[in-house]
Amino acid sequence: MSEDVDPAVAAPPVRRSPAHRGRLLATGLLGACHPGPTLAVTVLGTLLAVASGAAPRTVLQLALVLLVGQLSIGWSNDWVDAARDAAVDRPDKPVARGLVDRRTVGRAALLAGLLTLPLSFSLGPRAGTAHLVAVGAGWVYNVGVKATIWSWAPYAVCFGLLPAVVTLSLPGSPAAAAWAMTAGALLGVGAHLANVLPDLEDDRRTGVRGLPHRLGRTGSTVLACVVLLLASAVVVLAPPGSPGPLGWAALVVATALALTGPLVSLRSAGSRLPFLLTIAVAMVDVVLLLSSGASLLA
Repeated sequence: MSEDVDPAVAAPPVRRSPAHRGRLLATGLLGACHPGPTLAVTVLGTLLAVASGAAPRTVLQLALVLLVGQLSIGWSNDWVDAARDAAVDRPDKPVARGLVDRRTVGRAALLAGLLTLPLSFSLGPRAGTAHLVAVGAGWVYNVGVKATIWSWAPYAVCFGLLPAVVTLSLPGSPAAAAWAMTAGALLGVGAHLANVLPDLEDDRRTGVRGLPHRLGRTGSTVLACVVLLLASAVVVLAPPGSPGPLGWAALVVATALALTGPLVSLRSAGSRLPFLLTIAVAMVDVVLLLSSGASLLA
C-alpha cells in the first residue's frame, strides 16, 4: 500500500521562464514608480508646454525629462519606504507584495536619477536647474521630510516650479508668471493632502507625522478644499484681462471637484478618488489655459 504524500510537500518548485520573470519584474517596477502621480505630473507639464506654444520637439523633449524625473521620485519612495510598507502589509506596494525586491527598485531609482541630470540640462541651463530642484524636492520628501510638519513644502516646490520648467525651456528662457507658479504650488499642497489621506492610519503606525497626520482627517480635508479652491481662483482671476464665460464655468467645475474629492475621504478612508479628483482640478485649470490663451510668461 502506497503512503499518503502531502501534495504541498511533494509538488516540485514552480519554474518560471525568463520571459515570465521579466514580465513580473516589469509589473513590479511599474507599480513601484507610483504610476498615477508620475503620469499626472508628466501630462500636466506637457499640456503646459502646449499652452505656452512650445515647438513639438520641445514638447516631446520636456515630456521625456518630466517622465524620467518623476520615475526617479516614485521609485525612490518605494525604495526608502520598503520596510514601512512591509510592516503594515500595504497591498498596493509591489515591494511589500514580493513582486520586486527593494534592491532592484533602488537601482531603478538611482539610474533614473542619474539620467535626469543630462536630460534636464538638455532643456537649457536655467530650465535644467529648475527641474533638478523640483526633482530634488521630491527626493527630500521621500528621505525624511514626509515625516515632519514641513511635508507639504516639497510638493509646493515641485508643482510650483513646473510652469517655470516649461517657460524656461522656450527660446530665450523667459521666466514664468508669478500667478502660474503660485497656482502650481497651491495645487501641489492640495495634491499632497489628498494623496496622504488614504494612508493616514498606516503612516501613523510606522512613525510618519507629516502635516496631514497632525491635522487629522477632517483638518486635512478642510485645508485641501481651501488650497484647491484658491488654486483655481488664481488661474481664473489672476491672468491679465477679465475671465469670460468659459473661465467662470471652469471655476465652477473646479470648485465642485475640489469640494468633492476631500469630502469623499471622510466617507471612504482608503479611497484614492480624492487624489484623482485633485489631478482633475489641475487638468481643468490647464484646459482653461489652453482655451483662453492666457500666457504663462511673466
